[in-house]
Amino acid sequence: MAQAKNKQVILKHYVSGFPKESDMNIIDSTITLKLPQASNDVLLLKNLYLSCDPYMRNLMNSPENCFYRRNYSPQSPIAGCGVSKVVESGHKDYKEGDLVWGFTNWEEYSLIPAAQILFKIEHTDVPLSYYTGILGMPGMTAYAGFFEVGSPKKGENVFVSAASGAVGQLVGQFAKLHGCYVVGSAGSKEKVDMLKNKFGYDEAINYKEEHDLNAALKRYFPEGIDIYFENVGGKTLDAVLLNMKLHGRIPVCGMISQYNLTQPEGVTNLAHIIYKRIRMQGFTVANYYHLYTKFLEFVLPHIREGRVVYVEDIAEGLEKGPAALVGIFSGRNVGKQVVVVARE
Repeated sequence: MAQAKNKQVILKHYVSGFPKESDMNIIDSTITLKLPQASNDVLLLKNLYLSCDPYMRNLMNSPENCFYRRNYSPQSPIAGCGVSKVVESGHKDYKEGDLVWGFTNWEEYSLIPAAQILFKIEHTDVPLSYYTGILGMPGMTAYAGFFEVGSPKKGENVFVSAASGAVGQLVGQFAKLHGCYVVGSAGSKEKVDMLKNKFGYDEAINYKEEHDLNAALKRYFPEGIDIYFENVGGKTLDAVLLNMKLHGRIPVCGMISQYNLTQPEGVTNLAHIIYKRIRMQGFTVANYYHLYTKFLEFVLPHIREGRVVYVEDIAEGLEKGPAALVGIFSGRNVGKQVVVVARE
């Protein structure tokens, strides 16, 4: 049976505080390019594109500190969303050569249960890497969080934190398509310029240069905020609560400012949820994948006609994976961080 080299990204140990490249190892292993016998419902995949996402930080924690049902195991490959090609299939719904996206390991080839595949890729007139972002989990997150949880109305005021990231860049564009006034925050002049000039945000805030975010929000939202798409938590959430309108909505997508803290920051303005009758709702995208076909019908025409654009930050080679993943927690990436394992 044919053997192939199989480079892997291994978690060395559980992580405390800010993750480092040295928390991961690149190792060379081998794999048999043939499904084992009695491999029903198992797929052998060649991984093409891997997604770097903030939730992966929590999976590096020990079981008692992990919010999810399963965390990474030390001395095993880390895992996340990715785009792959089927090498061999033990499941009736997939065949050799199919392109798929779902949960896979950070390695060149993976043996995974077919249940970890989310969708077969049918539309290949757009970049395959988009299925790690705008057409994958981040795109669905932006769509479900804004439209399903945020319940937007035309003309409303929308604020998006981490607005140049994988999800934020889409929320702002979806809000503009819906006829809203949109302001985003990001951490550099380059990203602020991108929000206004590429993604069509009405205004943008460099939060690293604002000594008083409350004052900045009052400047951009003199009548208050209807929808705050929450990606960062901490001091940003505290300032936003002061500026929400009556019956405002806060879809809580992430809190990236808190993920690497051993002691999370407190939020002092939660009482505004009562006074202003604010609906603040956490959500995970897994509850909305039943809308994926509807989402594609919405977003694909916009992509093809240039009404929605997407920026990717590409790291070439699996060996660049640890640096790419760690970099998203310091804002080193510009746009959606993708690791290229192979280009088919």
